[in-house]
Amino acid sequence: MKIIVVGCGKIGTTIIESLVSEGHDVVAVDSNKSAVDEVGNIYDVMCLCGNGVDWETLSEAGVEKAELFVAVTGSDEFNMLSCYIARRMGARHTVARIRNPEYNDRSLSYMRQMLDISLPLNPELFTAHEAFNTLKLQSAVNIETFSQRNLEMVELIINEGCRLDGCSLMELKKRYRADYLICAVKRGSEVIVPGGNFVLRRGDKIGLVAAPNGISKIIKMLGFADKQAKSVIILGASMTAFYLAKLLVASGNSVKIIDKSEERCRTFAERIPEAVVICGDGAEQEVLLEEGLDKADAFVTLTGMDEENILISFFAASREVPKIITKVNRSELAEMAEKLGLNSVVSPRKIVSDILIRYARALENSLGSNVETLYKLMDSEVEALEFNVSEDFEGRGIPLKDMKFKPNLIIAGIIRKRKPFIPTGDDVILSGDKVVVVASGQKFIDLSDILGQR
Repeated sequence: MKIIVVGCGKIGTTIIESLVSEGHDVVAVDSNKSAVDEVGNIYDVMCLCGNGVDWETLSEAGVEKAELFVAVTGSDEFNMLSCYIARRMGARHTVARIRNPEYNDRSLSYMRQMLDISLPLNPELFTAHEAFNTLKLQSAVNIETFSQRNLEMVELIINEGCRLDGCSLMELKKRYRADYLICAVKRGSEVIVPGGNFVLRRGDKIGLVAAPNGISKIIKMLGFADKQAKSVIILGASMTAFYLAKLLVASGNSVKIIDKSEERCRTFAERIPEAVVICGDGAEQEVLLEEGLDKADAFVTLTGMDEENILISFFAASREVPKIITKVNRSELAEMAEKLGLNSVVSPRKIVSDILIRYARALENSLGSNVETLYKLMDSEVEALEFNVSEDFEGRGIPLKDMKFKPNLIIAGIIRKRKPFIPTGDDVILSGDKVVVVASGQKFIDLSDILGQR
């Protein structure tokens, strides 16, 4: 599929990398020659140095043949105009990065309609939602939602003394009778889609699927802490911090924001009066301790510096703060942080990349059982995909135990008429269902792709 990406900054480069890995024909456009040259040296893409709202530049990029046009420069207005022009020149679908909170309020739907934008992208808002979801459970490394929050997948780590250590999945099901499924395990560098005889060990990272209304009880039943963070300290008055603070305040949380910029602090104090805003250098340990770090339920680092976020998170961990979330964009630093014990890492680049991959796969689909949700789990080595089931799906009405699937995948959940359940071998898939598939080492565009040869 031909895709044009305008903007070769951090977000744009990550999107290009993901789309190239998916096998798409990508054209990169940016007015900064050094940025374009760097992308061209690393990835097998066509590169153009030019203005993303210029007719000649877009024409040279082949916009009239583009299935997808993505504008992710640093300017919301530029991105929207670029998408508008691209759509008028023949691009079939457009995606614009729109970050400003004023645009992401009531006016967003109007602008989408008037400018014919297929999908607005707000990395900061998406990151805030991911952090907000993770704060709901103390033990959760990550929480992803499916089918408008009808089903959730929680990543947990089996620590020393956890009652899951040494238990097989079959034993767990007999011992703890509840509607849940452990659908993926990462052990060291190996990722496994486990069967009933698989034995869990200390240090494993597991993916657990259950309905949202019961997941807290299930986690507590399995021996994990289920406390929800009530008092939260946020370091860095960034755009992500703004969105996260708004979500937390609306949920009744106590929120304190620390930043050394007087201007940003003044803006936050005016726009979020329910939060406590402190002007100070959060990199100084004394400041954090004076502002009650030791008594906080959670600490979230959202400065613009990955290294600073990691180092200050380590200090919070040394003070035994129950929940720590660290924003890290660079993948190599994110891996290092997790190996050193910072388990809850959020990355705007990764979140946006997942969204674009999902959207591109949905456009590729031709049979109708398209991808509605896609997440990269277990440090991006496992995919969890939600499919809409069409009448064309040849596995309809067949018990799962009688179906032949490709290796390293599992049907983790079915949502039928907005009611989720964890399927057994006797359950069947029906048209109109939403089906969550967890798989390792494979790419699926359509639900039919999961079927093996009979």
